[in-house]
Amino acid sequence: MPSPSFVVIMTDTQGANVVGTYGHPELNTPNIDNLARTGIRFDHAYTTCPVCTPARAGMLSGIYPHTAGAWTNNLPMGDNIKTMGHRFRDHGYRTGYIGKWHLDGHDYFGAGVCPDGWEEATWYDGKRYLDELSEEEIHLWRNGLSTLEQLRTHDIGPEFTWADRISDRAVDFLQNRGDDPFLLVVSYDEPHHPFTCPPEYVEPFVDYAYPVGPAAFDTLQNKPAHQKEWAASEKPRPDPGFLHHPLYFGCNSFVDYQIGRVIDAVHSLAPEDTYIIFTSDHGDMLGAHRIWGKGPVMYEEITRIPFIIEQPQEAGAGRTSSTAVSHIDLLPTILDLAGQPIPPILEGRSLVPLVAGEEDPDRDVVIEFNRFEIEHDSWGGFQPIRCLVSGPLKLVINLLHTDELYDLQEDPSELHNLIDDPAYAEARNTLHDRLLEWMYQKRDPFRGPSWERRPWRSERRLQWRGKFRPRPADGYAPEVRDYNTGLPATGGRDN
Repeated sequence: MPSPSFVVIMTDTQGANVVGTYGHPELNTPNIDNLARTGIRFDHAYTTCPVCTPARAGMLSGIYPHTAGAWTNNLPMGDNIKTMGHRFRDHGYRTGYIGKWHLDGHDYFGAGVCPDGWEEATWYDGKRYLDELSEEEIHLWRNGLSTLEQLRTHDIGPEFTWADRISDRAVDFLQNRGDDPFLLVVSYDEPHHPFTCPPEYVEPFVDYAYPVGPAAFDTLQNKPAHQKEWAASEKPRPDPGFLHHPLYFGCNSFVDYQIGRVIDAVHSLAPEDTYIIFTSDHGDMLGAHRIWGKGPVMYEEITRIPFIIEQPQEAGAGRTSSTAVSHIDLLPTILDLAGQPIPPILEGRSLVPLVAGEEDPDRDVVIEFNRFEIEHDSWGGFQPIRCLVSGPLKLVINLLHTDELYDLQEDPSELHNLIDDPAYAEARNTLHDRLLEWMYQKRDPFRGPSWERRPWRSERRLQWRGKFRPRPADGYAPEVRDYNTGLPATGGRDN
């Protein structure tokens, strides 16, 4: 049986709440919506971290960003971290990556250098897009197209945009793919700022008001100090209950059009055994909880992302899954679908049983945050956060601030922090124990007793001298040797 092929399509700053199939049909994302009808839609999918570089590190390596090394924007992954490009190339696949990378530790656009594991001929990061533009065009893209009128004045067509050139290259890859199975990642910057798209995509949203909902009026009472500081730094908005942002929503619709071009090309040019996976790195707060952008919070607006898998011949078409899943599950899933072993170092779990129609209500998701960016002095500085989503409950440990607990079923807007509510104490402590165990088992480099010393938790299992846990096998590196014996490490031991 031939090996299946995979097309992974991803966007930037596109939460589930701005995709039509997830509850906002007026946002004009017909191609993503149709993919949900021909595929399987995961309704509770979460990022590994609500900021670009760490999220991408988790998604592409299958290892949480705190371990992969890229735990904040513009920090690269470690040299010993293998991406899905390495793994599939070494299984005989062609591996193409086209679009935003943001994982080389250089800058937002990238260094223009194709990393190991991906085909040089298809590499097209932000630097390579910039190389095609004149200085005047670069200035226009980054600073001169901030209104609908400016888009009209400069007669911006799709061919000017990074998204359109990414789609062109993706279609070309599919047209010239050869006979080998392939893994193609198509990574759009849109709808991320500066929201560049042809004016006809913006015009339908000139009078549109996105309903932010009750979270727009959050007082942030009993919330962490850094959230209040973040909200205080924002400019007042004329209508906090609604968001007027024609450029963002226009660009959101434009990238859907570009995604449709790639989906159509897959359907017409790729083998019948090709899977299409669509997701985004994280969302945007959009004014919920009186904050904007992304950063050190765990609210649904920026952590819950679209995640859709279309199977060959549309098997399971139109199915939805309510099981909590994560970016960290992507690589184990496609390895499993390809019939390849899943190395122990990968920290997610295959979604193949869910793709087959099973549900797993006991499945938990962990989300992290450490810092926004290595260059920025702002955005709250070092904000270590670990979050566990389990069923309707979300526990957020803000190491330097007040912790949070939300019941998403009773309080979907996450207005009421239940961390000190006696009625939730038992459930809170159970989640806390599970999160602590997860941090120890996954060798989280930020783990330690401070995560146990919470003002609402009297009993602790303080472990000053805990276990030694060697690096799990990754399928590439030699055996890890025990420091004390010099022999191959066989598992955890007491220090």
